[in-house]
Amino acid sequence: MLAILFAGLLIGAGIYLFRHPEAADDKPAPTHVMSDEVIKQRWRELGFYCELDDERRTWRLIGSRAGLLYFPDLLLGYVNDPQNAVDGQRKHYGPYGSLEVMTWREPGFDSSAIRGSIDDLTRLAEIVGAHLATAEIGAPISIREEYAPASRYTLILDVRPDGFDPSSTDRDSLGKVAQKDVSRSS
Repeated sequence: MLAILFAGLLIGAGIYLFRHPEAADDKPAPTHVMSDEVIKQRWRELGFYCELDDERRTWRLIGSRAGLLYFPDLLLGYVNDPQNAVDGQRKHYGPYGSLEVMTWREPGFDSSAIRGSIDDLTRLAEIVGAHLATAEIGAPISIREEYAPASRYTLILDVRPDGFDPSSTDRDSLGKVAQKDVSRSS
């Protein structure tokens, strides 16, 4: 009987790890230290710099048009992952995990996440893509009314010239060693 119970526990653990690969032990410790070069590379891989400004109540994405087009791709990648279909699911992006996308019953921007249902987030990807198709360098794009008019926060797309390096905007952390909160990153 004990052998059957043990086998059941092993099978259950295997199924859990298969469905939740983030629970596997292959992550670095939460106090993993990133060098300036690693931080720069992660911003470049993301394609844009992201900052949350609680004072102005904005999520600001800063990058070239080509770099900012990674954001709708990121959203579509998120919505196409079946694990994210459940309300409350979330993923963090960027070197610090500061950009959070969350599945939620209504669309919105707040102090912790860019959220919405799978359909809402797909619509946000379309809205961002449409705005970027006609975006002019130096003319910030404000998205709130057409996505989530009741939101307290606004998404700002700050379009910079081609070849813009998103890591150049990370003045607060570059030049000193940064601690990465791995529990918040994907």
